[in-house]
Amino acid sequence: MNRRRWFQAVWALPAGLFAVGVERVRGILEHDAEGEPVLRTRQGERIRLEGDDDTMKVLRDKRLAARELEVRGAGSGRGRFRAGPFYEENVLVIEAGKGYLVTYWCDVCSIRSYTPGLCVCCYQETQLDLRPLDSPP
Repeated sequence: MNRRRWFQAVWALPAGLFAVGVERVRGILEHDAEGEPVLRTRQGERIRLEGDDDTMKVLRDKRLAARELEVRGAGSGRGRFRAGPFYEENVLVIEAGKGYLVTYWCDVCSIRSYTPGLCVCCYQETQLDLRPLDSPP
C-alpha cells in the first residue's frame, strides 16, 4: 500500500478508536474531612477523585455535593480515579439521565467561566450554571 492510501485509510477511521484507555465512573459527589472530592458509586464504593488544578477547583465546589457526576479519565490505583484534562470537559452533572457541563455565570457582568470563584470583572461570586451538552456556549 502506498503512503498516500495509508494516510487516507487512517484519517477515515472513527476518532473513538484513538481514545484508548478512557474510562468513566459515575456516582454521588461527596467531600471528605479535608474537603477533597470522593465519588460514592451505586455499589457503595468510595473513589477518591484526582485531576489537574482546574478540574479539582470544580470537584471541590460545595455546590456540586450530593449531585450525581460522571467523570471521564482513568483509574489511577486502588480506590482512585484521575479525571482527564479539564479542557476536554471530563466532569458532567447527570440529571434525569442527561449530561450537563458545569459552568459558572456572573449575573452582573454576563460573563461565563468554567471554574468557581469570583467574576474577573466585578469580583462578585459567580453562580453555578449547568449547561446541557447540546446547547451553544
